[in-house]
Amino acid sequence: MQIMRWAAVILGALLAGAPVRAPADAGEDAKQAAKATFASVTGHWAGTVRTWVEPGKLFDESPVSGRIEPILGGLFLRHAYESRIQDRPRQGEETIGFNSVTQRYQTTWVDSFHMNYALMHSEGAASPRGFTVFGRYDVGPTEPPWGWKTVYDLVDADHLTITAYNVSPAGEEFLAVETKYARVK
Repeated sequence: MQIMRWAAVILGALLAGAPVRAPADAGEDAKQAAKATFASVTGHWAGTVRTWVEPGKLFDESPVSGRIEPILGGLFLRHAYESRIQDRPRQGEETIGFNSVTQRYQTTWVDSFHMNYALMHSEGAASPRGFTVFGRYDVGPTEPPWGWKTVYDLVDADHLTITAYNVSPAGEEFLAVETKYARVK
């Protein structure tokens, strides 16, 4: 496929009498943007996490501390966090990656409160200040799975908001978790 692209560029340049240039590689641009996003969110964070288990009804608000660190030479990130929910310890971890083939962000998430029985895999696209991923989770053996949309928003160099929404089988979104981090210096 790459040979065909080069052949088309060379043939077009020769017919037009223009100099031969390599075709732009949008995939490389996306990889560089993902690397920049990874570098921007890496660090030690602290803030507040708010949780809703029913639409519009705040269930808990607690302090949270997290670290986002590169793993495997910076190919992926590990986000580990600790908090409390209803005065019980809460811990979670996710692995964040950028698939250079599909040019999409991917995450795998476990948590001692929300995802304490399975791994949730999510995937999605870049956004102007981060990325958004979507996954599904099981609620019962005979019930359809629900969706889980997570928005990673780097507000500025020192503030990261991670907002998650439950998405019903009918497609309705309900605010579920909002983590507002400030960088620890």
